[in-house]
Amino acid sequence: MTRVVSIYLPDLPTDRIRRADPGIPPEQAIAVIARSGSKRWVSAADAAARKAGVRIGMPAAKAQALFCGLMLVDADPATDAAALERITLWALTIYSPIVAVDGVDGIVMDTEGADHLQGGELAMVTKIANQFLARKLTARVAVADTWGAAHACARAISRDTVIVPIGDTVRAVEKLPISLLRLPGKIASDLRTLGFQTIGELANTPRAPLTLRFGPEIGRRLDQMFGRVSEPIDPIRAAELIEVSRAFAEPIGAAETIDKYVGRLVVQLIEELQKRGLGVRRADLIVEKVDGTRQAIRAGTVKPVRDVAWLTKLFRDRTEKIEPGFGIERLTLVAIMAEPLDERQTSSSLVEEDVTDVTPLIDIYGNRGQRVYRLAPVASDVPERSVQRISAAADPIEITWVSHWRRPVRLLARPELIEAIALLPDRPPVSITWRGKRRKVKRADGPERIFGEWWQRDAEMEAVRDYFVIEDEAGERFWVFRSGDGIDPDTGSHRWFMHGIFA
Repeated sequence: MTRVVSIYLPDLPTDRIRRADPGIPPEQAIAVIARSGSKRWVSAADAAARKAGVRIGMPAAKAQALFCGLMLVDADPATDAAALERITLWALTIYSPIVAVDGVDGIVMDTEGADHLQGGELAMVTKIANQFLARKLTARVAVADTWGAAHACARAISRDTVIVPIGDTVRAVEKLPISLLRLPGKIASDLRTLGFQTIGELANTPRAPLTLRFGPEIGRRLDQMFGRVSEPIDPIRAAELIEVSRAFAEPIGAAETIDKYVGRLVVQLIEELQKRGLGVRRADLIVEKVDGTRQAIRAGTVKPVRDVAWLTKLFRDRTEKIEPGFGIERLTLVAIMAEPLDERQTSSSLVEEDVTDVTPLIDIYGNRGQRVYRLAPVASDVPERSVQRISAAADPIEITWVSHWRRPVRLLARPELIEAIALLPDRPPVSITWRGKRRKVKRADGPERIFGEWWQRDAEMEAVRDYFVIEDEAGERFWVFRSGDGIDPDTGSHRWFMHGIFA
């Protein structure tokens, strides 16, 4: 079942201001001031300002008097709208083929085609929230059965994520205020005057009197929220995106017919890319059905390509997921990501040795939702910072790992606390207890001392770790370390940690 994700950006204006001026201290409170004639009021405030008592709609003079260190910035709706569009286009390239702007402060997307976000809805929304946080954007993410329910829940929560169980829309939204029903401001104000406060109260009121007084908008929004009427998401498109489409006078639905026209669209798309010297990295097939709904399929490649046969295969391998319903009236193929691709002369096998190209295999795994990557070295002595993930087809990196003692084949995601018996300051442990199992150490080698990177964080100015390679009675070998030098408490806690496992 297709689900809808709503991403609410409550602090978009202030987040945009901070991103534009990195010199603003994190603790600085910011309020955005809107004007209407001679009136000036707060249209947005960041978390620091809200903590000090600044509220949306508050007169600017009152906000300034309330908090003397408040930074006031004039509202710029056009710039905020442009920023939201850029963020939406970014979300289109990494999340789903169907992504659109949702009002002035949000993004909505269909989970259909978002195969790369496999792992369950909890993992998906957590990943989205973390990625927005990494871009210094405050986000509230909600997943629900409908656009209306996801929109309302994202704006009603105070935490980062919320997941509305399938079929649980009514219970999730019945106590939410009618302001979240996406009604025109005048209608919402009049409804509050009549005593309506929640969506549930409005939904339980006879429809005819409401329609007679306010028109069909209330009923339409309620039906959309509860899934009685479909609400297709019109995906955002940038002017520079290359797309080709085919409309049908008579709806199609047979798998063979769909595959035939997909192949023709791929040919047209490759021709357009070739004219511009580009190769496609990620393409979306948008299926528009007679009932107004859309379905999408995304295919990606690890390198830019203009291979008609290969791109056609990637899509035809997945067209079985298309559910034509009452028929398909349009197919659109869009190159979401395209990169320069120069023509290459093929070398003779008599001159150069043939090199096996594994990129097709990487493409197949990637389009099944698997993450394929390579590990590459980073110039760092700290073990967890000395490795990075790079594209499976990235160019070779000239950096090599610095010479040091042996490293385990498996490095834990983060060091795990263990219990150890050892003599200070530099003796290896005699026994350790890890994950509830006690192990007697038979052999050990070390210590290898690794110092903290003081230029990264002040807290690492004096920090050290002493690493040991140990082997237990069963022959299993581990990489453990003691935090600190065993003498000075300022160098570490002197607690022991498990960090890796040898083959």
